[in-house]
Amino acid sequence: MNTPITVQYKFNAPAEKIWKALTDKNEMKSWYFTIRDFGLEPGKEFDFYESCDGGEYLHRGRILETILNKKLKHSWAYPELSDAVTTVTWELQPEDDGTLVTLTHENIEGFEGLGENFSRTSFTEGWNSIIGQSLKDYLEK
Repeated sequence: MNTPITVQYKFNAPAEKIWKALTDKNEMKSWYFTIRDFGLEPGKEFDFYESCDGGEYLHRGRILETILNKKLKHSWAYPELSDAVTTVTWELQPEDDGTLVTLTHENIEGFEGLGENFSRTSFTEGWNSIIGQSLKDYLEK
């Protein structure tokens, strides 16, 4: 079926501030994950770990596309668990007095069979928590 997960939130912050939060590894660790080897060069790979329900999962991404203050697209995979590779796209669009952030996570069906932590419901809840709570709190503090 390959229906992407789409999560949207509007923030009372300029796109430049949100872009910095999404792409500066020193800011990312305050609201997202600690990603020591993150960089914006196309093809650049980065790894990070996330603890969830007693497990710790290696995440691997590769930068696919960047448009300053507008778009960040990267792969998202769990190389220790699956050969599946998904795509996450962050898009920033100025809207009235703020910025609309749209996250699209495509091809998560490849993670079926890895358990409930990798389900559509779990990813949707996770992205809503990360963007709607963590990023919002960070940007609007």
